[in-house]
Amino acid sequence: MKDLKPRKGAAYLQRLIAEGEHEHQDFKYSVSDARKIARSVSAFANNSGGRLLIGVKDNGVIAGVRNEEDLYVVETAAAIYCRPPQDVAFTAYRAEGGEVVFVAEIAESAAKPVMVAESDGSLRAYYRVNDENIAASPLMVESWNRQRQPSDGPLRLTPAETLLLRRIADGYNPTIDDYMRLAHCSRRSAMESASHLLAIGVITLRHDGHQWHLALPPSTP
Repeated sequence: MKDLKPRKGAAYLQRLIAEGEHEHQDFKYSVSDARKIARSVSAFANNSGGRLLIGVKDNGVIAGVRNEEDLYVVETAAAIYCRPPQDVAFTAYRAEGGEVVFVAEIAESAAKPVMVAESDGSLRAYYRVNDENIAASPLMVESWNRQRQPSDGPLRLTPAETLLLRRIADGYNPTIDDYMRLAHCSRRSAMESASHLLAIGVITLRHDGHQWHLALPPSTP
């Protein structure tokens, strides 16, 4: 990435910053840690995409980027530490005070899960929840892997899956441990049943700030 020429965008930047940090936007004052940035890329790619505003402090103050090295760090994060590698689209905007802000756009991945190569050699997926990058539930990762497999044919639900759907429809949002107790089954069986329902889109996962719960997907208007 060379010679990214900033364009006028003071009003646009102010609109973005006014939104604050949220499910699809994160402020980055500096990007010196490529692996940490890779977690943001993974979190956005495993959700429905998002953007990094580089050169903006957590409180929304525009500090500006120091040089284009920040772009190389993000590119390294997406290409080297993400599995599979992710594309990032960069645009530079000049703020009212002359500072330059890089907007890095990360698209939703068509090949989830997007994992991060951690320093201990492990691979871990992340998911964006509100303004945080949360470690994706193993159940979520398993459901993504199932989505990439060929269809099993006509939809058939097991008694345990039917039980889970009925309880969720009644307003009960269990964790995977709750579901194990409800269905009197092993963790492996509970994971298989829940990941199947997640993969076909009839249930979803919601994070309450502490743990993941099984729930009905948001209703569409």
